Amino acid sequence: MADGDLRDNPAARGPRERRDAEGAAVATSATGDAEDAQESEAARRRRRAQFLRELHEAKQLRDRVQPRRARAARMRQQMRMRTFRW
Repeated sequence: MADGDLRDNPAARGPRERRDAEGAAVATSATGDAEDAQESEAARRRRRAQFLRELHEAKQLRDRVQPRRARAARMRQQMRMRTFRW
């Protein structure tokens, strides 16, 4: 395998190593990865909650500035619920 193949195929290089702010390689331990995964999970949940709050706020704003469209959407939703079969 030539050097060019390694540049073209990142999977051929093997596992990637993390790097700190200065660019030096940082060894990852099993406990460090678990802490990072848990922290990223908590961060993901916070970002998701923030996104859902902003989405709800945007929908409320749209309903206030377009009352006719909002009323029509409510009527369509009611019709869907009436014709839904359990």
